Amino acid sequence: MTSEIKKGEDFDSSNLVIFLYKWRKPLSVVMVVALLGSWFFSSPLFITPKFKSTVIMFPASSSSISKSLLNEQSVKGQDITAFGEDDQAEQLLQILNSNKIRDRVMHKFDLMKHYNIDSTSDYKYSKLFREYDNNITFRRTEFMAVQIAVYDADPLVAAEIANSIASLLDSVKNDMMRQRSVKGFRIVEAEYNALKAEKDKIVDSLIALGSLGVNDVEYQSQVFNQQYAISLMNGNKNALAAIQKKLDVLGKYGGIYMSLKNSLEYKTEQLTLLETKYKQAKVDAEENLPQKFVVSDAFKAERNSYPIRWLIVMVSTVAALFMSIIVIMVMEKISDYNSHKKFQLGQS
Repeated sequence: MTSEIKKGEDFDSSNLVIFLYKWRKPLSVVMVVALLGSWFFSSPLFITPKFKSTVIMFPASSSSISKSLLNEQSVKGQDITAFGEDDQAEQLLQILNSNKIRDRVMHKFDLMKHYNIDSTSDYKYSKLFREYDNNITFRRTEFMAVQIAVYDADPLVAAEIANSIASLLDSVKNDMMRQRSVKGFRIVEAEYNALKAEKDKIVDSLIALGSLGVNDVEYQSQVFNQQYAISLMNGNKNALAAIQKKLDVLGKYGGIYMSLKNSLEYKTEQLTLLETKYKQAKVDAEENLPQKFVVSDAFKAERNSYPIRWLIVMVSTVAALFMSIIVIMVMEKISDYNSHKKFQLGQS
């Protein structure tokens, strides 16, 4: 049958069965050796088992606290109980992959020591970052949630790191938002204080005019003119002189009083509107809200997730068997070629 194959016939299933049967013993030895070898070399003696812990969470809607809680008008996306959309999920992934999260986790858990990295090495941080990326991953799930996955030789440490990263996410994102909120609050606060100072100054001026007897120019002017006319009819010169004096004061300061009164009304209206913005900006600058909804917290795994020994054994055994078949076929081809060449030389 081998000679028939050599003559160019197709290597069909019957030929394959005969081929495997012919070389069954060597192939069986290869399979057993590959199976035992892969099982042995995938043991904890050579590959450190790692345990996996995960946190599943959905992003919260990104809206300011003031707009969510203090705004009277209901706007879509400003509900603090609303789940975020794709954009918010992508934002979470970017923050999770940032060095702000990575550096805090490395410092908190002393990962350089935990990963047994030589602190005197010239490439210690490159090795540390590589270990971090290999053991800690972030991804979108099929349900549009965000998953934090942590692998570690210690199952408790894996769970603690995963939960810690989820907690750090809130503080890092809130810090980023607070930087902008605080600057906005300072701007509003300065404008509010300046407008309030202007209003207080106007009030002080009106109080000063009040001490001069100018309290309500229109009403006082009407009353004084009536009294002046009555005194004039009665011929009361003393009353006329007193009333004239008051009219002179009104004439001198009346215009100023009316201008200050109109300005006070305008400033009060503006201050009322600005005070609302001031309170909202103050809330945004001082208060925080969670930036995610945690669906599943990480817990201590009972079984290791890495390596998957049965998969290693299966792949190694199949690969060894496949390579052995190829090697044997090549050797047969070479042997047949040499035999055929010797036969031709003998005939010549």
